[in-house]
Amino acid sequence: MMKKLQKLGKALMLPVAALPICGILMGLGYAIAPGVMGVPGAATSGALYNIGFLLIKAGGALIDNMAWLFVIGVAVGLADDKDGTSALAGLVSWLMMTNLLSTGVVTTLMPAIADDPVKTLAFDKIQNVFIAIIAGIIGSACYNRFKNAKLPDWLAFFSGKRCVAIVTGLVSILVSVVLLFVWPIIFGALVSVGEAIIGMDGIGAGIYAFLNRLLIPTGLHHALNNVFWFDTIGLGDLSHYWAGDVSGQNGVTWSLGMYMSGFFPCMMFGVFGAALAMIKTAKNKKAAIGLVLSAAICAFICGVTEPFEFGFMFLCFPLYIVYAALYGIFTVITYYVGFRAGFCFSAGATDLVFSSFLPAANNTLMIIPLGIAAFVVFYLVFYFAITKFNLKTPGREDEEADFAEADKNATLANNDFTAIAAAVLEGLGGKENVASLDNCITRLRIEVKDGTQVNEKKIKAAGVAGVMRPSQTAIQVIIGTKVQFVADEMAKML
Repeated sequence: MMKKLQKLGKALMLPVAALPICGILMGLGYAIAPGVMGVPGAATSGALYNIGFLLIKAGGALIDNMAWLFVIGVAVGLADDKDGTSALAGLVSWLMMTNLLSTGVVTTLMPAIADDPVKTLAFDKIQNVFIAIIAGIIGSACYNRFKNAKLPDWLAFFSGKRCVAIVTGLVSILVSVVLLFVWPIIFGALVSVGEAIIGMDGIGAGIYAFLNRLLIPTGLHHALNNVFWFDTIGLGDLSHYWAGDVSGQNGVTWSLGMYMSGFFPCMMFGVFGAALAMIKTAKNKKAAIGLVLSAAICAFICGVTEPFEFGFMFLCFPLYIVYAALYGIFTVITYYVGFRAGFCFSAGATDLVFSSFLPAANNTLMIIPLGIAAFVVFYLVFYFAITKFNLKTPGREDEEADFAEADKNATLANNDFTAIAAAVLEGLGGKENVASLDNCITRLRIEVKDGTQVNEKKIKAAGVAGVMRPSQTAIQVIIGTKVQFVADEMAKML
């Protein structure tokens, strides 16, 4: 199971890599044009406003459509040969499910739902990352299973890859029927949990923050957010804060901002601490720096944490639970020290600055000691957990667990990639013995059906830098930085 989750995590790396720059663009845009997010007294026209507005829209083009990126990334990443047909299949599944489970369609099929605000809200939020990942998995699974399907002569045109999208559509209808009943139950249960912890003051805020982060992979955090941030049940921490209200007025019976404040030290500083721990413990530091450092900058500026979170949540979900727990702890702390801030977009530096001018803001400078504490705690906890339990964070994944200095300098005996691929394939026992082929930065990663057919001497004679066998059926062939060319040639032969 963990191996499958790690494969899913690797598939998410491509779409996640596109997100940090978009988050940074949005943060800069809000800094230049705070009027876009309704800051009182901010300009809503002029050259600077237009520049900021343009940056926000440019970044939002991907941030607001993150689910589409995940559909395609998961579908292609999980496909056996990374063929674009799987991306089309994933997109078919996404469009099918989100349309069938849209509020308009669902209330037509089941009119009673229209009278239930919680169920209606559940289907209003159906276009989320969780559904996107499901769609990507369905698309890739259908592709892997039916890409070579042979139909009768009178249907021969639809054989092979052409039938993948058709099968995907049928499967997506069945999954939609299941979600039609399951999704609102889960969503409603989380709303009930939110209602139950409202009266628990700081502890309740901490539980909420923990669940908020924990549910990010499923998209169900929207259920809790609507309870605490908006006026779903008469609370509305976010809406009252930005309306300029204060505690004790206009129906605000709680400490205004308490359900947002705890995110600031975690997103702005805690993510940086966790990122540093990942970089320090990575075996492939270049890969780790490229992903987590840019993601941490994105989180600091505008509070977009998905590039960081999706970078490791499926590679190492136990560590993600710890990460969510740290959010809960710091939210409790911020409640009792009296730090209050709010966000319109997310808990980054941009929102912190502009929210500090609103009436409900309090002890804003406490972000400095809270931020330092969050940085240190996140760093120490992540560093200890990663090294103590050998956790698979970016740069430490299974395919790079044995990443050695020699790999970086590994070279082929020649550049005849076709001949090398053919020789390696022969040493593996022929294409009939190969179950799957993949590659990381310097290595071919192959799963064989029968490990006894593998001849390591033949593989080494192909001119490769080395061969490793993590298990009886798992083979790693060290190629060097030109591994992609050999992998492409071998994929053709397979």
